[in-house]
Amino acid sequence: MSKKMEKAVADLDLTQDYAIDDAVSLVKKSAFAKFDESVDITFNLGVDPRKSDQIVRGTVVLPHGTGKTVRVLVFAKGEKEKEAADAGADYVGAEDLVEKIQGGWLDFDKAVATPELMGLVGKLGKVLGPRGLMPNPKLGTVTFDVGKAVKEIKAGKVEYRTDKAGIVHIPFGKVSFDSEKLVENVNAVIRSISRAKPATSKGKYIKKISVSSTMGPGIKVDVTKLKIA
Repeated sequence: MSKKMEKAVADLDLTQDYAIDDAVSLVKKSAFAKFDESVDITFNLGVDPRKSDQIVRGTVVLPHGTGKTVRVLVFAKGEKEKEAADAGADYVGAEDLVEKIQGGWLDFDKAVATPELMGLVGKLGKVLGPRGLMPNPKLGTVTFDVGKAVKEIKAGKVEYRTDKAGIVHIPFGKVSFDSEKLVENVNAVIRSISRAKPATSKGKYIKKISVSSTMGPGIKVDVTKLKIA
């Protein structure tokens, strides 16, 4: 443990489970990096991701955004191309963008596509898929309503999915955010995860939760005190 980390955890009881509000406050207090660290929440879920019907996957729009600037690319033509540009998309096009990406260009964070262009976008599956950039109708990124999709992403829409161990990591803001805004963001995430519980999941669904900053220690959350509406 580094000296900075030792100092950060000196006044913390890392064995204790905290109410979500208190956990968020402790994350802010224990952050020590010179940059504005991201704040993340980690869920250990009672699911078996090896079974397709127990993969927890979805999106949530954070009330106060993530604090990050998200570069959005949209595959669209005609009126939808203008709609995407008017909504704030950073890049809009079709064949030209496919060719550019095939040439190795990947300077964007999210991709959206209209349904009729997915045949074209499908050529990029091996490039975009492994990077989590492939438009997906289940995540709202294959849609005719490209304007809405772009605005939601820009406003703070984040995607999540269980890994092979049944764990989900989701960023919900920056250390510089007010505690109130972080709490509102994290509660939106918790509600979304709760609603995404697979019907086939048996037993305790949300087993463990912790929150942390990029460089800071993990603070355990008391799952029994969560207010899930």
